[in-house]
Amino acid sequence: MRVRTAVAAATMLVAGLALTACQGDDSKAADSPSNASTATSTPGKSQGDTTSTSTGGKGTSGSTAGSGTSGGKGTSGGKGGTMVACTTKTTSVTFVAATKHATESEPAAATVKITNTSGKACTIVGATSLVAKDDQGKSDPIEADNSAAGTDAVDLAPGATATADVLYADLNFEGSQSAREVCGVQASKVEIALPKDVGRTVKVVNGSGSAATFNVCGPDVKFEAFHA
Repeated sequence: MRVRTAVAAATMLVAGLALTACQGDDSKAADSPSNASTATSTPGKSQGDTTSTSTGGKGTSGSTAGSGTSGGKGTSGGKGGTMVACTTKTTSVTFVAATKHATESEPAAATVKITNTSGKACTIVGATSLVAKDDQGKSDPIEADNSAAGTDAVDLAPGATATADVLYADLNFEGSQSAREVCGVQASKVEIALPKDVGRTVKVVNGSGSAATFNVCGPDVKFEAFHA
């Protein structure tokens, strides 16, 4: 009996040890979900990489927008190429006296010619003035500008010419026949000043380019607007 009892006790001991071992394996199996959780965190990092790529995409988009803005500024910068005003340095002036005398109903018409002598286009905008002084200094100067005639811009390409008429009386209709051509101002030179520019003195010529006289009887001088 004692031998059987000892054998039974040994058998129970072995069974207990086996049960303990099984519980240990189950504990390890229970720990395995945490390992799986750790493995699952790796895809999380992958999602973080996707977010990073998305941010990079925004950077690219911002760069594109910046380029567009830069292009806009370039266009704005193109305004630096806006046509400049015609000046004494970029033009020549010719004053041609009237080829026909005035009548009591129609004035004589002299012509002012502005030619662009530069290599770039320029514009005439604003009032151009005219001053004519009597060669003998016996009368007050004649002064006129074309502000009343309109000051719309006239663009001149290199070599192009703009013209404007100057209307005046070159005969004295109140005097005797012999004195009809004797006027208060007889000028062989006139001064022309483009808008916001210094004046320049030029010789009066006739239609063929020979020397002539700007013979003005009376103060009524009308400076017309320029046209190309």
